[in-house]
Amino acid sequence: MPKCNRESIKYPAVGRRLIESEFSGGNITGDGGVLLLREVDRLTKLTETVAAAMEDPRRPKSCRHDLLSLIRQRVYAIGCGYEDLNDHNALRGDIALQTAVNRDTELAGSSTLCRFENRADRMTAFRIHEVIVERFIASFKRAPKELVLDFDATDDRVHGNQEGRYFHGYYDNYCFLPLYVFCKDQLLVSYLRPSRNDGAKHAWAILALLVKRLRRAFPLVRITFRGDSGFCRFRMLAWCERHDVQYIIGIGQNNRLNARIRGLMKKAERDQAKDGGKIRRFTDFQYAAESWDHTRRIIAKIEVTALGPNPRYVVTNLEGAPKRLYERIYCARGDMENRIKEQQLDLFADRTSCHKWWANQFRLLLSSLSYILIESIRRLALKGTELAHAYVGTIRLKLLKIGAVLLRNTRRIRFLLSSNYPYQNLFRSVAKKLAPG
Repeated sequence: MPKCNRESIKYPAVGRRLIESEFSGGNITGDGGVLLLREVDRLTKLTETVAAAMEDPRRPKSCRHDLLSLIRQRVYAIGCGYEDLNDHNALRGDIALQTAVNRDTELAGSSTLCRFENRADRMTAFRIHEVIVERFIASFKRAPKELVLDFDATDDRVHGNQEGRYFHGYYDNYCFLPLYVFCKDQLLVSYLRPSRNDGAKHAWAILALLVKRLRRAFPLVRITFRGDSGFCRFRMLAWCERHDVQYIIGIGQNNRLNARIRGLMKKAERDQAKDGGKIRRFTDFQYAAESWDHTRRIIAKIEVTALGPNPRYVVTNLEGAPKRLYERIYCARGDMENRIKEQQLDLFADRTSCHKWWANQFRLLLSSLSYILIESIRRLALKGTELAHAYVGTIRLKLLKIGAVLLRNTRRIRFLLSSNYPYQNLFRSVAKKLAPG
């Protein structure tokens, strides 16, 4: 007879009540909302399409875990907050994650997932990006009139001897320099790059590919390229003009630009000294850097605060009042930085600790796929609710990290969610919107 050890852990009493705990509660999970990821994935067919686009060199009869299960296991686990492969040595037995992945046996362990990630190559990254762009196009019920493509680079610090790591003087550390492209909240590109290259490296080629595909899908769409001063390159501007792409891009200040607004800045400084508050004004003028073949429109923000002058410049071929273009159009790109923070802080896109380059690019894309699923929940099922503009981490905390007792037999699997869960009506609403039509 097996000897069951259910020794209780004793705690100080509360009033007359004794307090004790023991490990005999049965199958319980903290990820009772993981089925929402399963449902939105079923609705968008994201991981299914990614798996179909990837090659699997393994012999099927020798594999316990098919490609689709491996992708879903990693993507769903990242969405639920598990950043490390080592987490899967325990997660593989979690009935909630098994159910979400459509399995009723143990999932893959860390060694299997590690081999899976290290098989990634250049073609893997290209095909997954194709799936992401096609999913973005399919998200529109009717052709959009305008699309604004936000480009931005960020640092991804590394702490080992990974392939492609270099020291970056601006960030004062060894890092990668991934390039992200968003259209509003939707992700189109997450492209890993070495940090020794210019921040605009390959941005031109990626923009060209995106414009070509988007115009094939939406022939009449107006496309606007938006980025900070790191993307202000003559060839980029010239390409946009030749291909009828609008742009609004930051441009670093220099002596020539500052000289053009010196009179207005002096007046703003006098007004600030008199009033004591912040002074902000706008103007525009034609300007050409030495490398440019013709003049272009520059919008200048003339700002003076208690700390002194703070001029800013953007170059654009858009029409409209300078103030509106700067504050309503250009400054809106700041929201993209929040999306990058969601990737890195909430979905562990900076967990690029593999030695091989393409394995790290694949990890970045796994994080991106997880972002797309949660962003799809936000866009499709949370519109008009209190979480309509919530960050990924907030959505995870309130909709995915739910305590549940799990009962599984030959006929059904039951998730008995916590009776004290405070967002029951919201959860029901989301599940209903994601359910099969």
